[in-house]
Amino acid sequence: MQKSLVALSTIAALGLFACQPNTSDEAATTGTDIAETADVSTESMTDVQKQAYAMGASMGLFVSNRAQQQEQLGFPLDEAALKEGFEDGLNDTLKFTPQEIQQIAQQGEEVLRAKQQEMAQKAAQDNIEAGAAYLEENAKKDGVTTTETGLQYEVLEEGEGASPAAEDIVKVHYRGTLLDGTEFDSSYKRGEPAQFPLNQVIPGWTEGVQLMKEGAKYRFHIPSDLAYGERATGSITPNSTLIFDVELLEIVEEEAAE
Repeated sequence: MQKSLVALSTIAALGLFACQPNTSDEAATTGTDIAETADVSTESMTDVQKQAYAMGASMGLFVSNRAQQQEQLGFPLDEAALKEGFEDGLNDTLKFTPQEIQQIAQQGEEVLRAKQQEMAQKAAQDNIEAGAAYLEENAKKDGVTTTETGLQYEVLEEGEGASPAAEDIVKVHYRGTLLDGTEFDSSYKRGEPAQFPLNQVIPGWTEGVQLMKEGAKYRFHIPSDLAYGERATGSITPNSTLIFDVELLEIVEEEAAE
């Protein structure tokens, strides 16, 4: 996890606030400005107000996202300490120097990054075990065939056309889900079939679709090593076993594909 530009901006802003004097007159004026700005429509805001609002909104979004991350990692954000630090920065009463604040913030990033890596490794191992257990049980079901590579497939509807080679361009409709039923991709939902060279997709697809004939519909149960392996993409976490319902619509002639 790289340091967010907003995070660095927040640290810099706290240091900037700490370096600026804050007289009671200025504080009173600031309070008035905030109260007035709160009632101003976006169309009526001046450029200066918009810029100030954008700065505040960026900080707020960063804190909100960070709070969600920490909650997921088991490190709830201490809101009282957060507010105290922000107010101390505004009032030039920091308990630490700007340099110390930056060091503490960097230490926090390192702790979160280490926790993220730990959880990612555990999730990857859990996925291997869950996938192996699923495929072992699934292989026992009627209608499920397991190939030498470990790919499992079911014929939902047989086709009558030609079967593609790995180098062919195919047009398909498909739906992909995780083992818990979460749908991560669907050409049906997009309302348009996908078209691609068969040798440029995950190995489970390259192998499996070659077993099909045009017009067929198969269900593939793809082990992680024939899917994305240790890579993560979208809602697919490392070492995930995937399930695809695939409908082979046609093998596309190269001239038609261009």
